[in-house]
Amino acid sequence: MTQNTPPVCDYTNSDYQTSFWEHADRAYEDSAEAVALRRLLPARGALLLELGAGAGRNTPRYAGYERIVLVDYSHTQLEQARARLGDSQRYIYVAADVYKLPFVDGLFDGATMIRTLHHMADAPLALAQARRVLASPGIFILEYASKLNLKAIARYLLGKQKWNPFTREPVEFVELNFDFHPAAIREWLAKLGFKVERQLTVSHLRIPVFKRLLPLKLLVALDALFSLTGDLWQLTPSVFVRASLPSKNENHTPPTEFFRCPTCGDTHLQNNQRGIQCNSCNHLYPLENGIYDFRV
Repeated sequence: MTQNTPPVCDYTNSDYQTSFWEHADRAYEDSAEAVALRRLLPARGALLLELGAGAGRNTPRYAGYERIVLVDYSHTQLEQARARLGDSQRYIYVAADVYKLPFVDGLFDGATMIRTLHHMADAPLALAQARRVLASPGIFILEYASKLNLKAIARYLLGKQKWNPFTREPVEFVELNFDFHPAAIREWLAKLGFKVERQLTVSHLRIPVFKRLLPLKLLVALDALFSLTGDLWQLTPSVFVRASLPSKNENHTPPTEFFRCPTCGDTHLQNNQRGIQCNSCNHLYPLENGIYDFRV
C-alpha cells in the first residue's frame, strides 16, 4: 500500500500559535471563526476528527463531542495542544499525514478541517481521506481560502495580479499555500458524496483600517451578519462549509477497530509499551509524550 504522496506543510518547531494568532492582532479573525463554528457544528456528537489541529486553538469549541482526535503532521504542534488541553480520555493526539490517515473506514461521525486545506497540494485527495474515515451519516466542517475574493478580483481587473480569480484551478501564491475557487470545492465534495448544507463567508473586514478604527465586538457582529449571505456568494478570503453524508438504509454499525496501518493498510494493530504495532507488516508507530506518531 505504500505510495508516494504530495508534499506536506510541516510546522515542526514553529511558534505559529503565538506569532500568528496571539501576537499579531488576529482577535477579529479568531472570533469570527468561532461564530462560524457555533453556527455550523452539530449540538452533539460521539467522535470528532480534527484535521490540522495544530496547537489546539479550536479544540475547546467542539464541546458537543464526547471524544476528539487531534491530527497534525507536526509533533511539536501537538505537544503544544497537549500542554493546552491536558491528558484525558476525551483527547487523542495523533501525528499523521492527512494523505495517509491511520484510521479505519467510517470511524468518525464528525470531522473538521479549519485553515488546513490551503496547505494541500492535492486537495481532492485530502478531502477523499476525510470522506473515507467518516461514517454515514456524518458531518464535515470545512474552511478553505477562496481565490474568488473581492481583493483578488480587484487586483486582477486592475492588472496588478496575473492569476485569474474566476478560473476553477487552485492558485499557489506561496509554496504550499493555495487558494481555491468555491465552485471547485463544491464539485469535489459532491463527487465524494457530500451534500453541502450551508456556506458561511468569514473575514469580510480583514482590512487594517477597519481593524484599527472599529471595536472588536462591532467587527465580529458585522462579520456575523454579513456571513449569512454565504449561500448566495463567496467573495471573502475565508469560506466555511457544512457538508453531510447521507444516512444509509441499514443501521450504521461502528467499526470494531480504530487505527489502520498507513504503511500496508491492515487494521489488525496491537498496543504495546512502545506504541502501536501492525501485525501484518510489523511496523511500529511509537507513542511519545502522549502522542501517537503514524508518520511514515
